[in-house]
Amino acid sequence: MGETEMDTTIARREELSDGVVRITLKRGDDRRFPTWLPGAHVDLVLEADLVRQYSLCSDPEDRSTLEVAVLREPCSRGGSAYVHDKLLPGDSVRIRGPRNHFPLIDAAEYLFIAGGIGITPILPMVRGIAQSEKPWRLFYGGRSRTSMPFLADLIDRHGDHVDIRAQDEAGLLDLDTALGAPREGVAIYCCGPEGLLKAVEERCRLWPPGALHVERFAPKVADPAARAASFQLELARSGQTLTVPANRTIVDVMDEAGITVPVSCREGTCGTCETAVLAGAPDHRDSILTEDERAANDVMFVCVSRSNTDVLRIDR
Repeated sequence: MGETEMDTTIARREELSDGVVRITLKRGDDRRFPTWLPGAHVDLVLEADLVRQYSLCSDPEDRSTLEVAVLREPCSRGGSAYVHDKLLPGDSVRIRGPRNHFPLIDAAEYLFIAGGIGITPILPMVRGIAQSEKPWRLFYGGRSRTSMPFLADLIDRHGDHVDIRAQDEAGLLDLDTALGAPREGVAIYCCGPEGLLKAVEERCRLWPPGALHVERFAPKVADPAARAASFQLELARSGQTLTVPANRTIVDVMDEAGITVPVSCREGTCGTCETAVLAGAPDHRDSILTEDERAANDVMFVCVSRSNTDVLRIDR
């Protein structure tokens, strides 16, 4: 299935907190956006070779607009700097999606943990769960209160369910208290900087399988022990067999052979290049799939992942 692409206009721009700007997108002729669910993100096609993914933080029930909040990264590769310095109300921007690799599952109880800009995909989840009668709690940390977007709104609307921890006032989030003892029926959703994600993952090792759901804005650090070898790539649809050398990606080898694969991030975080696996065992190097999804070995992301077997057959 091809990617959904559409032209939008910047309807509003607002400074939310230190270094964070919210961009509101609108379609022409008051057309509605496609249906989306909490956890979804879109690609902003800022320039032909500058495409970045941002989580949707607006209300899924209001499809007249889409909203993203973007942190200015000090070591920006161009995306956040472009959004902050160049996108103004009235400007046009093409988007792809929405796409969702961080879906909200049904559970008896919810625990949300967010660090800084990691609140963006969690915000629509909180809005939806707050309308239910299910127990939930949000633990939200940041460098300072002035750096934490949506803070006042969360306190005003859901103060009894929200624990705030500004690092300059009280240090890091107390994850041991936030998580408590492992228990059944709890869905844990976490998004934020890598240090927070790794700390939560470590504490959730004894929780029931599938309890923890994380979303990364940056790729995981590569495993130095990962298999480094060439392999044969069989393409089921085209009938071609290609050799993928140890120093090249599947996407690049396929592109050279004239097989086009939609790509965006090229670092295993956006999900654009998701591909079905028909035979063989992928070497999953993405930052998207859960452990259960990796074990199933039925899909992979060909911009970064490789093969643990000498031959890998995919649906391309």
